[in-house]
Amino acid sequence: MANLKNAKKRVLVNEKKNKRNNEYLASTKTAVKNTLRAIAKKDKNEAEANLKTAIKRIDKAMGANVLSKNTAGRKKSRLTKKVNAME
Repeated sequence: MANLKNAKKRVLVNEKKNKRNNEYLASTKTAVKNTLRAIAKKDKNEAEANLKTAIKRIDKAMGANVLSKNTAGRKKSRLTKKVNAME
């Protein structure tokens, strides 16, 4: 355990940030999975609804510096391509 006061604070702050970052990532992954499931079921309406949610979650994670700008753009682009390719 840390001895200095600021080191103790950093431990607490880092735990809080880690928890928040994991929540962003988990919700993003869930939204992406839901979209991919809808694509696998060939349900275009559900896929489009889930895509909107996934894009919102990806953007929030990017805004919180959990995902980089390029990673977020790549994820959104790939998901959108898959949904648009559906008939």
